[in-house]
Amino acid sequence: MANPWRGEVTLVIDGAPHVLRLTLGALAELESGLGAGSLVDLVARFEGGACSSRDVLGLVVAGLRGGGWRGSAADLLAAEIEGGPLGAARVAAELLARAFTPVGEA
Repeated sequence: MANPWRGEVTLVIDGAPHVLRLTLGALAELESGLGAGSLVDLVARFEGGACSSRDVLGLVVAGLRGGGWRGSAADLLAAEIEGGPLGAARVAAELLARAFTPVGEA
């Protein structure tokens, strides 16, 4: 069960719930994977509704890895994500918001 006070979000993949969390290490990995730009740019894209599927996938993978998952983006190519692409985008946006919301404001 995800704990919102810790910045956690749940995503169901292939019928199994997974806890996602953006740890400092996961954020560093995400920023490295973004290539150009920064986390601030990523937040701006989500806030402006201009995020790409690459942004969503990057956030989901980083969150899964922060939650202890040892897979890679390639492992999600054929996975059934509850809610489809829109569900993944919703979870990614919620994960990003929780990672940067001070405790007590979640």
